[in-house]
Amino acid sequence: MSTTALLLTVVFGLFKILVTCLPTGVVERLIRKYEMHAKLSEENTAITFDGIRLEGEEKAQVIQQFNEASVLRKYYIFPGNESLFLHPESGGIPFVVDTKRGRNDVRLFVYRYEDHVDVVKQYKNKVIAYSVFSDSLQKGSMTAAGDLV
Repeated sequence: MSTTALLLTVVFGLFKILVTCLPTGVVERLIRKYEMHAKLSEENTAITFDGIRLEGEEKAQVIQQFNEASVLRKYYIFPGNESLFLHPESGGIPFVVDTKRGRNDVRLFVYRYEDHVDVVKQYKNKVIAYSVFSDSLQKGSMTAAGDLV
C-alpha cells in the first residue's frame, strides 16, 4: 500500500512540475490558439470595403492599425442573435477581412464608430463579438475610390 502511495505522489509531483513549468514556446502557442484579438498577416489576409478589395499600402495600413488596437470588452451573444452583431443597424459599411487561422477560414467584420471599433469574428459555426480601441482605425475614412484617407 505504501508503494502505491509513494508512486502516486511521485507521478503527481512530476505532473505538477510539468504543468507549472511549461516551455515558453508551448505557452506562446497555447495563448495564440485561444486569443480573441489575433494579429493579422498580409500574406493570409484579404480586406474589402464596400465591395472594393484593398491592396498594397492601404491593406498594410489597415492591418497595422488592426494589429495595434487594444481590446476594450467582449460582447456576449445570445443564441439566435448573431445577425444583430453581423449586420448592426447603425454600423455603417464594415471592413470585411478574410483570413486563415491555422486550418480555419475566419471572416472579420470591422465596424468603426467615433469612440470604438466593433469586431465580429465568424468562423466555423461560431460568432464572437468584441470592441477594440484604435484611434487611427476609428478616424480613418474611405473614399468612393477605395483610398484610405
